[in-house]
Amino acid sequence: MIDEAMNEARSTPERGGRGRRKAPQKRSTRVEVNGWINLDKPVGVSSTQAVGRLKYLFNAKKAGHAGTLDPLASGVLPVAFGEATKTVPIVQDGAKAYRFRVRWGEESATDDAEGAIVAHSDRRPSPAEIEAALPRFTGLIEQTPPTFSAIKIDGARAYDLAREGETFAIAARPIHVYRLALVETGGDTAVLEAECGKGAYVRAIARDLGRALGCYGHVIELRRTRVGPFPADDAVPLDRLPDDAELMARALLPLQAGLSELAALPVDRNGAAILRRGQPLLVRGAVVREGPAWASCFGAPVAFGMIEGGYFVSTRVFNLKG
Repeated sequence: MIDEAMNEARSTPERGGRGRRKAPQKRSTRVEVNGWINLDKPVGVSSTQAVGRLKYLFNAKKAGHAGTLDPLASGVLPVAFGEATKTVPIVQDGAKAYRFRVRWGEESATDDAEGAIVAHSDRRPSPAEIEAALPRFTGLIEQTPPTFSAIKIDGARAYDLAREGETFAIAARPIHVYRLALVETGGDTAVLEAECGKGAYVRAIARDLGRALGCYGHVIELRRTRVGPFPADDAVPLDRLPDDAELMARALLPLQAGLSELAALPVDRNGAAILRRGQPLLVRGAVVREGPAWASCFGAPVAFGMIEGGYFVSTRVFNLKG
């Protein structure tokens, strides 16, 4: 009788919904996509929105971008899918190139056209004056990021604090500006090109250049023309992808596209197995300089890491099926 009662209790749901079986969860229909899209982001779309659209178009499980581009800016936004997201920090560390237009005579709260004007000047710099000031903003320099930026202040984003009216200071930090050139001038504006290292803000360059010239300035147009190995000439416009399946297929670049600026180390199957176990691999007979590198086995990416003291030590290992 006890066994029968226990069996009945197991098979009969309790009143009030207790004991009911949970409905099976629907499995995700998204697929494993691995690789990069060199996206040409349009003005008016945030980086997060652009990634979301690509993730939907490619039905991808995982996606991320290599460097935020403001909604008011256009240009190169590298988007990684799947295992390629492991290489995002490498691409982010690469040099970035920009073409931007500065309006003289006004400084804005955001250092671009979105913010309120906070300072005015009737002075306008000559082309010669602009050219003469550029060397001060080239090389290894100290730069204070814009108040409206993603810099964290005690755990909070600076732009969130600024929008809430908080008063705070952002410390200057060293950045590299590899090239800064005047392209054209006319009226109240000037067009410049810059090549910068990680952490540099073009808006801050415009702000500080305007202050140095005694006329103020802010960015009114900004286009990113390169991020690491991804140039604007090869970038795919976002609005062309939804209606062109062939273009979508061509646009999906292999995972190693994000590794192309690192030294390549070919390994055999035994070497690949060692790296996948997380062990250092002795580099035999390969003429590869010490420093960042990536390893491949018969063309397939295995891992990336560092070559030090004759050994390749992996930082991340790829889990590519098939």
